[in-house]
Amino acid sequence: MIASSTLVACSSADDQVVNLDFFQFKPEAVKEFASLIDDFEAKNPDIHVVQNVVPDPDTAIRTLLVKNKVPDVLTLNVSGNFAELARACVFANLSDEAPASSVNPAVQKIVQTLGSCDQGSGPEVNALPFASNASGILYNPQIFAENGVEVPTTWDELLAAAQTFKDNGVNPFYCTMKDAWTAAPAFVNLGGTLMPDGFFDKLRGEGSDLDTVSFSKDFSDAAQKEVKLYSFCQDDFASRDYASGNKAFGAGDSAMYLQGSYAIPAIRATNPDAQIASFPYPVTNDPDSRVVVSGVDVGLSIGRDTPHRKEAQRFVDYLMSPEVVQSYSEAQSTFSPLKNAVPNADPALAGLEPYFTDGRIIGFIDHQIPASIPLVNMLQSLVLTGDSEAFLSDLDSEWSKVAARTATARKGKS
Repeated sequence: MIASSTLVACSSADDQVVNLDFFQFKPEAVKEFASLIDDFEAKNPDIHVVQNVVPDPDTAIRTLLVKNKVPDVLTLNVSGNFAELARACVFANLSDEAPASSVNPAVQKIVQTLGSCDQGSGPEVNALPFASNASGILYNPQIFAENGVEVPTTWDELLAAAQTFKDNGVNPFYCTMKDAWTAAPAFVNLGGTLMPDGFFDKLRGEGSDLDTVSFSKDFSDAAQKEVKLYSFCQDDFASRDYASGNKAFGAGDSAMYLQGSYAIPAIRATNPDAQIASFPYPVTNDPDSRVVVSGVDVGLSIGRDTPHRKEAQRFVDYLMSPEVVQSYSEAQSTFSPLKNAVPNADPALAGLEPYFTDGRIIGFIDHQIPASIPLVNMLQSLVLTGDSEAFLSDLDSEWSKVAARTATARKGKS
C-alpha cells in the first residue's frame, strides 16, 4: 500500500484532529490528489486525510470488506465491480447531499443504471461522479491532412478512410492484442450503439433460458464490425501491448487508435508533442446516430458505517466543488460531470466534448456483464480468429451459466 509522502500520521497530542482513510484507486493521480488534500487540510485543520493507493483496488476493497474495514472516503471506477458493492449497501446514501444536485443527470444516470442500494425506500445514490471519460477513436490530424482524409461521420466513411491509409502505406489502426482488454473499447461502442433498447434488462429477466433476446440474436452486427475494424490493424498486432500502442501512436505510427480519452495522458507521457484528436465511433451510416460511450472514471463514495460521516462529507463536498472538479479534469484529460461545466479545452478532446456536454452519451456495456464472464479474453479470440458466431455462442453460454448459478444461490437463501 502506498501512502502519499506528505500524509504522515497525526501527532497523538493533537487529539482534536480527525483522521480520514481515503481509498484512492488511480496511481497516476496520486500527486494530483495529494495537492488537493494539502489544500483541503489547510482549509480544514481539524481533518487529516491519509491517501491510500493499492496496486489491485478491486481485490483490496473486497479484502477490506471482509475485515469490516470500509474506508471513510473512496474513489472507485464506477464499473460492474462497484455496482456489486453498491447493491450490497456498502456505501452511504448521498442523494440528499448538496453535491448530488450539481451533477449532470445524464452522467448520474450511468451510475444509477449499474445498480445501487435499495432498502425499500427506492434506489440510493451511492457514488457521485467526479471525473468522466469518453471512449471514441483517437486520430492523428497531421496524418489525416497529409493523406487528404476527413474525419469520418458514417461507418462507410470510416472503412474508406482506413482503406485509403492502408493503400498509402500507413497503418490505419495501431492494435495491441497482447493485452486482451484493448479489444473492449471498440466492442462497447459498436454493441452499445447497435443493441436493442433495454437489452440487458430483458436478458437478465430471461434467466438462463435465452429465448427472446441473446447475444447471438442481437449482437451479430456488432461482432462482425469489430472483426472488420481489426482487419485494418498493423501486422504484429497480436504481440503488441497497450504500452507499446501508446508509444507507437504518440510517435505517429498509425493514423488512428481504438482507445478513448483515458489513453491521452499515457500517450503524452511517451511524447508530450504527440498529435492527438478524437471523434465518436460512426457505427452506422446515419451521422445523427452517433453517441459517445462514457463511463465515470472516478466516482466518490463514503463508507456507510464510517464513524466520521460529517468530516467525510466535508471532504467530498470539497472535491465536488466546481473549481476542484475542473482542475482535476484539466490535469487528467477527463470530462467534468457537473451541470454547466466549462468544457475541457484540451484539443485532443474537442471531437468528443460536444457529445458529452449535450448528454449524447451511453454507458459502457461491458459493465453490465458479470466479472466472472471472461469477456476480454473472448474478444481477444474474436479479433484474432474472426469467428463471430463462436464468440456470440460462447458469450450466450457463459451468461446462461452465471444466470443459472445466481438463480440457484437465490433459491438456497429463500
